[in-house]
Amino acid sequence: MPFLESQIIAIINEARKPDNELPWVEFKMNKATSPAEIGQYISALSNTATLHSKTHALMIWGIDDATHEIKGTNFKPVNTKQGNQCLEIFISTQLEPQVQFYFHEVKIENKSVVLLEIGSATSSPVKFQGVDYIRIDSHKKKLKDFPDTERELWAILSKKSFETMTALEDVPADFVLRLLNYPAYFDLLSRELPSDKIGIIEALSSDDMITQNLTGNYNITNLGAILFAKNIADFPALERKAVRIIQYKDNSRIYAGKEKIIYTGYASGFETLISYVNGLLPLNEIMGKALRKTIPMYPELAVREIIANTLIHQNFFLQGTSPMIEIFSDRMEVTNPGTPLIETKRFIDSPPISRNEKLAAFMRRIGVCEERGSGFDKIVHETELYQLPAPEIEVYENNTRIILFSHRDFGKMSKEDKLRACYLHACLKRVNREYMTNSTLRERFHIPQKNSAMISRLLNEACETGLIKITDDTSTSMRNRRYVPYWA
Repeated sequence: MPFLESQIIAIINEARKPDNELPWVEFKMNKATSPAEIGQYISALSNTATLHSKTHALMIWGIDDATHEIKGTNFKPVNTKQGNQCLEIFISTQLEPQVQFYFHEVKIENKSVVLLEIGSATSSPVKFQGVDYIRIDSHKKKLKDFPDTERELWAILSKKSFETMTALEDVPADFVLRLLNYPAYFDLLSRELPSDKIGIIEALSSDDMITQNLTGNYNITNLGAILFAKNIADFPALERKAVRIIQYKDNSRIYAGKEKIIYTGYASGFETLISYVNGLLPLNEIMGKALRKTIPMYPELAVREIIANTLIHQNFFLQGTSPMIEIFSDRMEVTNPGTPLIETKRFIDSPPISRNEKLAAFMRRIGVCEERGSGFDKIVHETELYQLPAPEIEVYENNTRIILFSHRDFGKMSKEDKLRACYLHACLKRVNREYMTNSTLRERFHIPQKNSAMISRLLNEACETGLIKITDDTSTSMRNRRYVPYWA
């Protein structure tokens, strides 16, 4: 990040203090200045920083390796190129996964010193040109040659949560308050806004929205940024996590109408996001006892739950993808990065599991979602009340999509639509300690009793496909049989 010159000098002087070179700090004079060498060191130092629980590593040119005295360097990052590419662009295209790094040039004692600030590895070891490196006894080595260290690094990475990682480092307190929507934080928690800056900073720190570092400034965590950023684009690593909304003109993706990206934090901007989406959704006219009235096509509670779950349960470590809400003339599709942690057919009955516990816990505190993980139950229940086709869950290689369909008469539903609705109805009854019957399923589809044979055929098909089963074989009457999901 862009530091003040005084901050850069303070960081360099702090790194010089220890008698021995720290594992995550590399001193050079005029060596290791080729783009390939620098890229290898970025990989090694980034991985080593994670191994030692550091948020960043440092590479400094112009410091004597043995004495840590300031000698100066001839290295100029801005003048270093690989072919026609500048140094930073070349290195960034060769790193996998991407890691933040910044060059800073300063004068100390009238001598040139270059500081390279490197972010620590997060989701997997950082590779340069397909090879991951590590620092062993002050030497850069290939990680694969040290299997014990490799296993230790993977163990640390597997336990490292997205929320606790740093979104922006070494930020002064005043700048923290400029970047985060702190009034929304206190408002959502129904707490009074402190009268001074110290009280605000202490509150944000207590909830791990920020952490204080050794310089006396603060690191804004991913949790703080993703929940309360005034503009997520202020945090480069999180910019692609802003919610994208697209409204299409018909039932295909050929003709897009409105498109908008919501850059406010998930917590501070949640109600605005929901209001905007609801404003785009189609309306449905129904005839009451006396008057025709217009209602939303989709249940507002179902829309809210789907979007909340999409934000909370996404895999933030996936690069280049974001939560997306797509609105068509006949359906609404909500896609989140990452695949489910539980089987999709068990969404209703399985205990809640979240890959982002701190994020989920805070969203529960402000009432966006519930502790007991009943979100999908509510979605299914609401679609039944609205007489809509059952929601569908699709899982791709790195994404999960939930689809809400507009109203469709029973006769126009596909066989898959009917079987899915039958199964989810049985699941909903089961978690409520009830049974699905011909009568309850007719009510779900709004089918009159005279057409009960139609529902009996559907129940038989669902049994044959293994989605549901009969609980009491002694009953010979199809009308009185009780059904449960296959897993019950």
